Amino acid sequence: RVAQSVKLMQVKHCVITSVDRDDLKDGGSTIWAETILAIRRESPETTLETLIPDFKGIWENLDRLLAVRPEVVSHNLETVRRLTKEVRIQAKYDRSLECLSRISAAGVRTKSGIMLGLGETDDEILQVMRDLRAHDVEMLTIGQYLQPSQHHLPVLRYVHPDTFKMFEREAYAMGFNHAAVGPMVRSSYHADEQAHAAGVN
Repeated sequence: RVAQSVKLMQVKHCVITSVDRDDLKDGGSTIWAETILAIRRESPETTLETLIPDFKGIWENLDRLLAVRPEVVSHNLETVRRLTKEVRIQAKYDRSLECLSRISAAGVRTKSGIMLGLGETDDEILQVMRDLRAHDVEMLTIGQYLQPSQHHLPVLRYVHPDTFKMFEREAYAMGFNHAAVGPMVRSSYHADEQAHAAGVN
């Protein structure tokens, strides 16, 4: 159905994501791979980007996805090391970095995103960026966290646009191929333009 929709809408760059399927033995990786292959058959000119979980560190599930060679694989760190346990309850900062490193080592373009406003410091954000580059991540998104409901973590600061500009400058200075940085930026923000700028054709 996804492949048929992509073909019907003549999508040029398709971002595929899903809820985490930690309840499944394969982490959902089989349906990811099958969906990518179906899109390839129906729309061979469409470039593909997948926004994935860390598969709980079960790397054969990641390998199943990488085997079908999406042009970009994205996995979001979301926040700084200090806040990871609070913001991403089941995630582990270093496991996410290893996931990204494995994607890059497989020769697939890598992307990650973080949110600002959860109580982090600017220095901590810069360290996240350095950590991502040390694990060969090529593309970066940075946006403002907004509280989805009263049951979610509160916004602790609204980041000034000048601060976002500073992070953008620093990202390029660190060697990211592309950085989408601003209050309204989200993981898939202008994903087609970002992928193209990073060399995806």
